[in-house]
Amino acid sequence: MRRYEAISGRRVGSERLWMGRTHVGPATSSGDHHHGEAETAIYIVSGRPVFVFAEGTEEVRVETRPGDYIFVPPYVPHREENPSPDEEAVVVIARSTQEGIVVNLPSLWAHVERPADPGQP
Repeated sequence: MRRYEAISGRRVGSERLWMGRTHVGPATSSGDHHHGEAETAIYIVSGRPVFVFAEGTEEVRVETRPGDYIFVPPYVPHREENPSPDEEAVVVIARSTQEGIVVNLPSLWAHVERPADPGQP
């Protein structure tokens, strides 16, 4: 996967928003991971990437096409895949943090530590 930074604190002085483009090669899959406190929004430019989440004991595969949007909430384990044997997928990603937080996991069902909600006892 090749990432290209477009909007960030380093490039344009943004304080809370990061945005860029990612190219996912044919037959490529990320490992299972989450992005910590970051909310992530994804717009599919080209290709047909698949986003994989856990729901109970089942894998849920969200198949996409150009023009689709995907939202990944904070701390939600997931995986990105490009199942095409010959077509690159291109997506635009926006995150609510400047840091490129990636917490690798052994599986989609791994326990994820989340910070305590300050409003809860």
